[in-house]
Amino acid sequence: MAAMTRKEARTEAFHLLFETEFRTDAEPNAIYALSEENREIADNKYIRTVYFGVREHLEEIDALIAKHSNGWRPSRITPVSRSAMRLCIYEMKYMDDIPSAVSLNEAIELVKTFDDHKMKGFVNGVLNGVKNELEAEI
Repeated sequence: MAAMTRKEARTEAFHLLFETEFRTDAEPNAIYALSEENREIADNKYIRTVYFGVREHLEEIDALIAKHSNGWRPSRITPVSRSAMRLCIYEMKYMDDIPSAVSLNEAIELVKTFDDHKMKGFVNGVLNGVKNELEAEI
């Protein structure tokens, strides 16, 4: 099997985060292991880092989403958009090797592919607000 590209790995991490939205009773380790087995994906450092990193920093990430979503609680946002934003914010905040613009663009592409087209502008606005805040902290 050929090595997975970063884009493919990002999509798989997104799928894991999305799946976790509906399996609140399952431990992240169990979800990850089952996903690896069912999707026949070899252990991938990026997927593992992002998935468990988002789970570890979930409260902080959701607080950033809430702060920049003009009164929308993260629970009101579609699971697809919420998962894409969580992934993007984790990359922007914790992964120095990925430019914020790339993370943001990839999140928008995930939303365009998997969610209602109307969510694209909302997600873009939230993520740009988070990006600006994170860049101001530097």
